[in-house]
Amino acid sequence: MLFFMASAAVSSPESSEVSEGGPKLDALLLKAISYEASAESHDDLWQAAAIYCEASRLGSTEAQYRLGMLYAFGKGVPENRAFAASMFSMASQQGHAKAFDMLETVNFESQILPACVTSDTMPEKRPPPVSEPTEHPAPIDLYLESLPGSKSWIIDLANKISDWYEIDPKLVLSIITVESEFETKARSPKSAMGLMQLIPATAERFNVKNAYNASQNIRGGIEYLRWLLSYYCGNIELATAAYNAGEKAVDHYLGIPPYPETREYVKRLKKLYLRSTHPYDKNITEPSPILTKRVTSRK
Repeated sequence: MLFFMASAAVSSPESSEVSEGGPKLDALLLKAISYEASAESHDDLWQAAAIYCEASRLGSTEAQYRLGMLYAFGKGVPENRAFAASMFSMASQQGHAKAFDMLETVNFESQILPACVTSDTMPEKRPPPVSEPTEHPAPIDLYLESLPGSKSWIIDLANKISDWYEIDPKLVLSIITVESEFETKARSPKSAMGLMQLIPATAERFNVKNAYNASQNIRGGIEYLRWLLSYYCGNIELATAAYNAGEKAVDHYLGIPPYPETREYVKRLKKLYLRSTHPYDKNITEPSPILTKRVTSRK
């Protein structure tokens, strides 16, 4: 499987402007993109990173963005969120739209640049992966294994953004499965869009400008899910019911609304994601008033 698939989520050679600063810079950039697109190992991606470093020093915003992507996902170079944020910041300040989107998605602020960008040095190489004990696969893991290889970049992207926002990737991937079955251009009759099926109001609420852009969509969906988990104090059933039907409907019915679609939605999610609670940040929002009502009604 090609190693560049994760960064291809928001960085594809076909869609990028590579003519930036004359024949030398253009040639450097095209060479690096070629290495990245045909990479079969992290060593190949490291060679691309080395060239992106040189092109970044020469002022290429596309190289700065792409180097940020490699650091964000740990492709060829060590994963470094601070370096990724600083590269996205550098490129976005010069008008690179995708870098601006990723700067928001990475959810981190940094002005610390990689040494290979500030001086004529080679970037560090990504260390060998550390083998971890094998866990019993969850239902969502088994489903993901059945997906075609062409969807692997979405899994990588969702895993990474989930980590940045401290949400269990398995929950996010379960929601993507039920919402869109990993179709980036999915659209429902109710105008819900993209991988995590954001309706226009939710997209606007979480500053998603293009709901069909995978990184923006996942980031917006995760931000909404993170808010819901705080609002329902980590209750997965209530948070996911609200993700489908809206928190107002869940609050009105003091639980899962009696809508067939929502009940089936929660049922399907519970088959994929077996946990009933999730850690949450109580500082995001005040808890839903129904939590007190539900406790009182049980006494």
